[in-house]
Amino acid sequence: MTEVPSHAPVMVEEAVAGLNVQQAGTYIDATFGRGGHARAILARLGPGGRLLALDRDPDAVAAAGAIRDSRFEIRHVPFSALGRVLAAEGIARVDGLLLDLGVSSPQIDMAPRGFSFRNDGPLDMRMDTTRGQTAAEWLNEADEREIAEVIDAYGEERFAKRIARAIGAARAEQPIQTTRELGVLVAKAVGTREPGQDPATRTFQALRIHVNQELAELAQVLPQAVASLNPGGRIAVISFHSLEDRIVKRFYLAAERPGENPALARMPLRERDLPQPLLRRIGRAIKPGAAEVTQNPRSRSAVLRIAERTGTPA
Repeated sequence: MTEVPSHAPVMVEEAVAGLNVQQAGTYIDATFGRGGHARAILARLGPGGRLLALDRDPDAVAAAGAIRDSRFEIRHVPFSALGRVLAAEGIARVDGLLLDLGVSSPQIDMAPRGFSFRNDGPLDMRMDTTRGQTAAEWLNEADEREIAEVIDAYGEERFAKRIARAIGAARAEQPIQTTRELGVLVAKAVGTREPGQDPATRTFQALRIHVNQELAELAQVLPQAVASLNPGGRIAVISFHSLEDRIVKRFYLAAERPGENPALARMPLRERDLPQPLLRRIGRAIKPGAAEVTQNPRSRSAVLRIAERTGTPA
């Protein structure tokens, strides 16, 4: 049997403390992973509390079977399905929601998942292995222009066009099927990279984001999350790169200052008629401490942002 790598959840204490867990509250862990945050939330809930977890990775859902707790349930869905799941469960409002974005250590470290150029395996990259197009399938079908656009937009890769041309030339000989094939191909195309960073890092990030539609999923779930929160309920989001964090930061800001919408500035509205804030940001962005980064280097890019629901109707 293949040993499943462990996963060190990031900023557990900070994230769960930020949720301000109430003993009888109802909470959503929208990215269960391997349950590190979920277990910390359950430890703070009382007998009347409830935790509903979501995850689109079937391995994560299977891992959740280890939690034997009547207050806990999990559903195999992407977090963009939040509203639909809450309706099906008969949950009108919740007291807090956690999103721990990106990939987990088991996904990265297990070669058959195809997320990492460090472990040779099939070029899959799907978070939900039961559906959708693999990275290899997309890479061998998309035109070079689209490939370049994806690598540029989601990987912020300045050599995107050069990499796309190399991919086009390589697949004309034979389909690109493995992580090692792609990693070697990108390294040859790029040539140089910042010290300490593999040449393929940005390309792999871009393909993963595209295959899983990660930014679109995030943009879809944030309004659903706010609409689901009770007044005083909190949302905590941990992001791992600037594209994610930018979406979260801008969403919080727009929900906190809806009256600053440029379109409204041109309308003859009285101050009392302006839209009222839906969120109030709690503190500044939080980053992992030095001890956590030393123990878990993958946490170094994490950013935690917390906001609280106001009493304004959605």
